[in-house]
Amino acid sequence: MNGPLQSFMIKPFSPPTKASDIHPAFFRAGDETDIGALTLLLKENPSTQVHDAIHGQLTELIKLRHPSERLGRAALEEEVVQYLDGVPEDKYGLWVYYPWNKRLVHILGEQEFAEIRTNRNLYKITREERDLLATRKIGVIGLSVGQSVTMSLAMERAFGELRIADFDTLELSNMNRIRTGVHNLGLPKTVIVAREIAEIDPFLKVTCFHEGITPDNIDNFLHQDGTLDLLVDECDSLDIKLLCRRKARTAGIPVLMDTSDRGMIDIERFDLEPDRPLFHGIVSEEEISPEIMNDPKLRVHLSLKIAGADSVSQRMKDSLSEIGKTISTWPQLASAVALGGAAIAEITRKITLGENQPSGRFYVDMDDIIKDEGE
Repeated sequence: MNGPLQSFMIKPFSPPTKASDIHPAFFRAGDETDIGALTLLLKENPSTQVHDAIHGQLTELIKLRHPSERLGRAALEEEVVQYLDGVPEDKYGLWVYYPWNKRLVHILGEQEFAEIRTNRNLYKITREERDLLATRKIGVIGLSVGQSVTMSLAMERAFGELRIADFDTLELSNMNRIRTGVHNLGLPKTVIVAREIAEIDPFLKVTCFHEGITPDNIDNFLHQDGTLDLLVDECDSLDIKLLCRRKARTAGIPVLMDTSDRGMIDIERFDLEPDRPLFHGIVSEEEISPEIMNDPKLRVHLSLKIAGADSVSQRMKDSLSEIGKTISTWPQLASAVALGGAAIAEITRKITLGENQPSGRFYVDMDDIIKDEGE
């Protein structure tokens, strides 16, 4: 590269490969060994940005624990002092270091952190439900719509472990629907999602399958360190859609899917209906044969049939006829992706809490819900 930016091109971009690229490091503020290690880390990384808002977190904790009291500033400060019980603020809680952006943040320990972060969920999510959700394992395959799902689940703290799978990297055309920054172009989508969740809540467990889902790793994805409580399928591959459903049905794992058109949501309760036909029986098992799967034209026809080609929106129908002519693939809009992600996250929470969410195909279609009374 020539020009004024040449001196900044130190080395070519390469995707993250280490665990530290997606997991933050924790240092106990009151532990001399941890602080010694942190001091060395800061010496080696002098450009680290330090964010210390522990006092604000402590005052918020006190206020939330006394909802019926209107504590003045002086009374609030006194309550914080009593709560710390002689421990200096700089030795309370944790320091969390994010190696990918060289930020160091002072936060409360996990129990207090989670108490504050989920306070505004009450009582749409009760404390008992919050604790139950913290034991749930959710899998998400495909991180376009899947990213919207994962962000909603993470913000609600609606899981104990999240397993995410996608083999793809972020391209500029993805950013019409994936909420992220241009600095993430070229990064694996799994890395982007894991980092974003860690920056929202560093205590949440995220397990990445950077290679996506394959016949060789599907069993690990579903069962390693405990079987998934629910699977969200947002991948593009028909082969993987079939594979994950067959495996999920055998294991009794419910499967959810959103298609980002007319707000269509699929719910397949294989946990309650172990003999339920795949895709609600829209296609027969005979139609999903190796011969058909190996024929590109028949695969496309099968995919459209599963998606409900006759019931898609008119704009989607218009788009489908342009694939391979003026566009390379089907369109997805950020509004539809956000709507689908939110809907899937809510249904996920309800199913994993044991609420009745029946199998079927449902629509949150804004054109159908909001229309002129004369139409």
